[in-house]
Amino acid sequence: METLPKLSPAQALLLRTAARRPDGRVIPPDTLRGGARAKVLTALLERGWIEPADSGHQLTDAGYAAIGRQRPAPPDDVQPMDTTDDLQLLEGIPVRPSTKLAAMVVALRHPQGATSLQLMLATGWQPHTVRGTISGMLRKKLGLNVVLAHNNSGERVYRVV
Repeated sequence: METLPKLSPAQALLLRTAARRPDGRVIPPDTLRGGARAKVLTALLERGWIEPADSGHQLTDAGYAAIGRQRPAPPDDVQPMDTTDDLQLLEGIPVRPSTKLAAMVVALRHPQGATSLQLMLATGWQPHTVRGTISGMLRKKLGLNVVLAHNNSGERVYRVV
Protein backbone atom coordinates (compact mmCIF):
# COMPACT_ATOMS: atom_id res chain seq x y z
CA MET A 1 0.00 0.00 0.00
CA GLU A 2 1.35 3.38 -1.02
CA THR A 3 1.25 6.18 1.53
CA LEU A 4 0.24 9.65 0.46
CA PRO A 5 2.66 12.54 1.12
CA LYS A 6 2.02 14.86 4.04
CA LEU A 7 0.19 17.97 2.90
CA SER A 8 -0.57 21.18 4.73
CA PRO A 9 -4.26 22.09 4.92
CA ALA A 10 -3.78 24.83 2.32
CA GLN A 11 -1.93 22.49 -0.05
CA ALA A 12 -4.59 19.80 0.33
CA LEU A 13 -7.35 22.35 -0.32
CA LEU A 14 -5.70 23.67 -3.50
CA LEU A 15 -4.96 20.21 -4.89
CA ARG A 16 -8.41 18.79 -4.15
CA THR A 17 -10.30 21.74 -5.60
CA ALA A 18 -8.10 21.71 -8.70
CA ALA A 19 -8.73 17.98 -9.14
CA ARG A 20 -12.50 18.67 -9.22
CA ARG A 21 -12.13 21.07 -12.14
CA PRO A 22 -12.23 19.55 -15.64
CA ASP A 23 -9.09 21.43 -16.69
CA GLY A 24 -7.20 20.94 -13.40
CA ARG A 25 -6.60 24.67 -12.88
CA VAL A 26 -5.27 25.74 -9.49
CA ILE A 27 -7.15 28.80 -8.25
CA PRO A 28 -6.16 29.88 -4.74
CA PRO A 29 -9.03 31.21 -2.62
CA ASP A 30 -9.21 34.93 -1.88
CA THR A 31 -8.55 34.22 1.79
CA LEU A 32 -5.06 32.93 0.95
CA ARG A 33 -3.05 36.13 0.47
CA GLY A 34 0.44 37.54 0.31
CA GLY A 35 3.31 35.48 1.65
CA ALA A 36 1.16 32.51 2.56
CA ARG A 37 -0.15 32.28 -1.00
CA ALA A 38 3.36 32.51 -2.46
CA LYS A 39 4.72 29.94 0.00
CA VAL A 40 2.00 27.38 -0.77
CA LEU A 41 2.29 27.79 -4.55
CA THR A 42 6.11 27.66 -4.39
CA ALA A 43 6.02 24.45 -2.36
CA LEU A 44 3.60 22.84 -4.84
CA LEU A 45 5.76 23.94 -7.79
CA GLU A 46 8.97 22.62 -6.17
CA ARG A 47 7.41 19.22 -5.57
CA GLY A 48 6.17 19.06 -9.16
CA TRP A 49 2.51 18.83 -8.18
CA ILE A 50 1.53 21.90 -10.21
CA GLU A 51 3.00 23.53 -13.29
CA PRO A 52 2.71 27.00 -14.78
CA ALA A 53 -0.05 27.30 -17.36
CA ASP A 54 -1.27 30.13 -19.57
CA SER A 55 -3.77 31.38 -17.01
CA GLY A 56 -2.00 30.54 -13.74
CA HIS A 57 -1.16 27.02 -12.63
CA GLN A 58 -2.40 23.56 -13.53
CA LEU A 59 -2.34 20.25 -11.67
CA THR A 60 0.17 17.65 -12.91
CA ASP A 61 -0.14 13.86 -12.83
CA ALA A 62 2.07 13.90 -9.73
CA GLY A 63 -0.36 16.37 -8.13
CA TYR A 64 -3.27 14.02 -8.76
CA ALA A 65 -1.23 11.16 -7.28
CA ALA A 66 -0.40 13.26 -4.19
CA ILE A 67 -4.08 13.29 -3.24
CA GLY A 68 -4.69 9.71 -4.32
CA ARG A 69 -6.46 10.42 -7.62
CA GLN A 70 -5.81 10.00 -11.31
CA ARG A 71 -6.17 12.61 -14.02
CA PRO A 72 -9.68 12.23 -15.47
CA ALA A 73 -9.85 11.11 -19.07
CA PRO A 74 -11.87 13.32 -21.41
CA PRO A 75 -15.27 11.83 -22.25
CA ASP A 76 -15.33 9.75 -25.43
CA ASP A 77 -18.53 11.28 -26.76
CA VAL A 78 -17.19 14.85 -26.82
CA GLN A 79 -15.95 15.69 -30.29
CA PRO A 80 -13.32 18.42 -30.63
CA MET A 81 -14.43 21.39 -32.65
CA ASP A 82 -12.57 22.04 -35.87
CA THR A 83 -11.33 25.57 -36.30
CA THR A 84 -11.65 25.84 -40.08
CA ASP A 85 -13.50 28.85 -41.36
CA ASP A 86 -13.83 30.36 -37.88
CA LEU A 87 -13.72 33.91 -39.22
CA GLN A 88 -16.47 33.03 -41.68
CA LEU A 89 -18.61 31.78 -38.76
CA LEU A 90 -18.06 35.11 -36.97
CA GLU A 91 -19.05 37.17 -40.00
CA GLY A 92 -21.52 39.93 -39.17
CA ILE A 93 -21.23 39.52 -35.38
CA PRO A 94 -19.48 42.30 -33.41
CA VAL A 95 -17.18 39.99 -31.44
CA ARG A 96 -13.39 40.20 -31.34
CA PRO A 97 -11.72 37.08 -32.75
CA SER A 98 -9.63 34.91 -30.41
CA THR A 99 -11.79 35.62 -27.35
CA LYS A 100 -13.85 33.20 -25.28
CA LEU A 101 -17.03 34.78 -26.57
CA ALA A 102 -15.83 34.27 -30.15
CA ALA A 103 -15.08 30.63 -29.36
CA MET A 104 -18.66 30.23 -28.11
CA VAL A 105 -20.14 31.85 -31.22
CA VAL A 106 -18.01 29.67 -33.51
CA ALA A 107 -19.03 26.52 -31.64
CA LEU A 108 -22.71 27.47 -31.70
CA ARG A 109 -22.62 28.29 -35.41
CA HIS A 110 -21.57 24.76 -36.40
CA PRO A 111 -24.44 22.79 -37.97
CA GLN A 112 -24.44 20.21 -35.16
CA GLY A 113 -24.29 22.94 -32.49
CA ALA A 114 -22.39 22.46 -29.23
CA THR A 115 -23.15 20.76 -25.94
CA SER A 116 -22.76 22.49 -22.61
CA LEU A 117 -19.64 20.43 -21.95
CA GLN A 118 -18.08 21.45 -25.26
CA LEU A 119 -18.76 25.10 -24.50
CA MET A 120 -17.27 24.71 -21.01
CA LEU A 121 -14.12 23.13 -22.45
CA ALA A 122 -13.82 25.77 -25.18
CA THR A 123 -14.05 28.66 -22.71
CA GLY A 124 -12.90 27.25 -19.37
CA TRP A 125 -16.09 28.56 -17.77
CA GLN A 126 -18.44 26.95 -15.28
CA PRO A 127 -21.85 25.71 -16.52
CA HIS A 128 -23.77 28.65 -15.02
CA THR A 129 -21.46 31.12 -16.78
CA VAL A 130 -22.01 29.39 -20.13
CA ARG A 131 -25.79 29.50 -19.70
CA GLY A 132 -25.71 33.12 -18.52
CA THR A 133 -23.58 34.19 -21.49
CA ILE A 134 -25.96 32.48 -23.89
CA SER A 135 -28.96 34.14 -22.26
CA GLY A 136 -27.54 37.59 -21.59
CA MET A 137 -24.82 38.38 -24.09
CA LEU A 138 -25.68 36.26 -27.11
CA ARG A 139 -29.49 36.38 -27.04
CA LYS A 140 -30.20 39.76 -25.49
CA LYS A 141 -27.24 41.99 -26.37
CA LEU A 142 -26.11 40.50 -29.70
CA GLY A 143 -29.60 39.41 -30.76
CA LEU A 144 -28.58 35.91 -31.86
CA ASN A 145 -31.29 33.27 -32.11
CA VAL A 146 -29.82 30.49 -29.94
CA VAL A 147 -32.01 27.40 -29.77
CA LEU A 148 -31.79 24.58 -27.27
CA ALA A 149 -32.35 20.95 -28.22
CA HIS A 150 -31.44 17.62 -26.68
CA ASN A 151 -29.33 14.98 -28.39
CA ASN A 152 -29.86 11.21 -28.23
CA SER A 153 -28.07 10.90 -24.91
CA GLY A 154 -30.18 13.68 -23.36
CA GLU A 155 -27.49 16.39 -23.29
CA ARG A 156 -28.35 20.00 -24.01
CA VAL A 157 -27.23 21.10 -27.46
CA TYR A 158 -27.18 24.82 -28.25
CA ARG A 159 -27.15 26.11 -31.80
CA VAL A 160 -27.44 29.48 -33.56
CA VAL A 161 -30.07 29.47 -36.29
